[in-house]
Amino acid sequence: MNSITDFKYIKYGSKLQTYCPNCHRGLNKKYPQKGTEFVEVGIEYSGNKGKLKLSPYLNIFDVELTIDMPEGTTAEDIFCPYCSQSFIVDTRKCELGDHKIAKIYVSAYSRLLPFYICAQKGCTWHGLEKEDEGWLKIRIPRQKMTEQDPYMRIMNFDEVPLGLRMEQAALEAYRCMQCQKPMCIEGCPVNIDIKEFIGCIRENDMIGAIRKIKETNSLPAICGRVCPQEIQCEAKCILGRSEEPVAIGNLERFVADYERAMGVHIPPKCPRTGKKVAVIGSGPSGLTMASEMLKCGHDVVVYEALHELGGVLVYGIPEFRLPKEIVRQEIDYLKKLGVVFKTNHVIGKIYTVKELFEELNFNAVYIATGAGLPKFMGIPGENAPGVFSANEYLTRMNLMKAYMFPRYDTPNPRGRRVSVVGGGNVAMDCARTALRSPGTEKVSLVYRRSRDEMPARKEEIVHAEHEGIEFHILTNPVSINQDKRGNVSSITCIKMKLGEPDDSGRRKPVPIEGSEYEIGCDMVVIAIGTGPNEVLFQGTQEMKRNKWGYIEVDPSTGRTSLDGVWAGGDIVTGSATVILAMGAAKEAAADIDEYLRKS
Repeated sequence: MNSITDFKYIKYGSKLQTYCPNCHRGLNKKYPQKGTEFVEVGIEYSGNKGKLKLSPYLNIFDVELTIDMPEGTTAEDIFCPYCSQSFIVDTRKCELGDHKIAKIYVSAYSRLLPFYICAQKGCTWHGLEKEDEGWLKIRIPRQKMTEQDPYMRIMNFDEVPLGLRMEQAALEAYRCMQCQKPMCIEGCPVNIDIKEFIGCIRENDMIGAIRKIKETNSLPAICGRVCPQEIQCEAKCILGRSEEPVAIGNLERFVADYERAMGVHIPPKCPRTGKKVAVIGSGPSGLTMASEMLKCGHDVVVYEALHELGGVLVYGIPEFRLPKEIVRQEIDYLKKLGVVFKTNHVIGKIYTVKELFEELNFNAVYIATGAGLPKFMGIPGENAPGVFSANEYLTRMNLMKAYMFPRYDTPNPRGRRVSVVGGGNVAMDCARTALRSPGTEKVSLVYRRSRDEMPARKEEIVHAEHEGIEFHILTNPVSINQDKRGNVSSITCIKMKLGEPDDSGRRKPVPIEGSEYEIGCDMVVIAIGTGPNEVLFQGTQEMKRNKWGYIEVDPSTGRTSLDGVWAGGDIVTGSATVILAMGAAKEAAADIDEYLRKS
């Protein structure tokens, strides 16, 4: 039996430890034949001694007596099996009759709290004092997902976090304070009713939880994996002011995976309005718009330039972070709702935006093409063989399945020593993908600011460090060097220091004179951002764009300068997160629906 009193077990386990208040011995017992664990105490009735068993889980609010006693008898005493200390107290009576109450102590993390149970046969426990109940909840440690071991996962492309177990999800849901005014909802770009869906988990209603999420978010399995909850909904969690916030993203992932395992429910279709909406791009913003338009009763056609649906979800995010089967199943759900998808359709070539209105009779167009044009640094040697943009590298590895070569015939870009330039999520994805490629011995990540300024998710940075990626922070490449045959041999870098804040609000990196040094490598991936692809704008040159080439829109509605045309996601903001692109789609969807109903 694992020792519940072990600190690590209490912190990361799913059970609570029950103690004798006198000798402080743990009362938890393992019953392998029942596949569970109970709290066991002594019991005396009619001169006989037996055992009382109850659950040590947090849902002791529904504790069940499993005592074997003659019908109609009540306990005379409940006591510790180690020191024989009686647990009977006279200060509290059963609410259902004049019966004695036993008091047992439960430890949540490090301190002891009492709970009470009636000594009458078959009588359930009646609850903690309200203040004790609240205190107990906030002392439960945040439940950690099991992960692949770093030494094993760098040899495969399987998903790294393995998700919460059922009992962990229940325990984590009980940490939620169920606030009167839940600030977490304000922190969610798509305004999921977080309080209600977690409340459903607390009631063991997983299907109710996923349906509550899908009222506002059609991609929960994706968002639960890749959204930066730590700076959004979880950052607003009241519990986070004194303890770790509720793991909202992990709970969202749990109920989405539960639904996929049990079978996805397809809601009835809304009455049709006869209006048609064209969505350009099948990334997160486009998929969200398609879902919202269907809910409003409008017909939707999604045009995707590539041969596979999902946009950045399939070409940009690696398998170990977002399995493509999950993306496929989320898209299949939208197909069953009635969304029509057309792949290999490059809008700007096959049809212009204007032709979507004039020839195909669409009533509205939503542009969600993302920002797929790679940026480079403009330093010597960037055109050398062995230098890749992050777009090309990840598209080859993910969408074209190069990581499964030779099962797929896309050659695997590989190097013995790989350097990745950048500090965002895309840079982390490139570095961690390169590390898993055959023949790679070392991967270094070069970033011009400090670790604290890295825009990547904290979870991704920690995973990269655990996997052995070498960080060169406050470092900027100044040239890529080549050998006699023209191949990459190293990069020359210069050390940086942080100066005054720039337009992004982060302190600007300033070169330190005379601090140049070399990093040996034979492959370089540039992951410093992206820009808008110009193909879309063929035939729509009159559409207003900002100085960076992104589409200008009304920030509250997503309307462009062209009548009947909306835009959202990275094509408006530049490279951002999946959930922000989805949030932009939801805002635009409300305005499109109003526009169509008035036209």
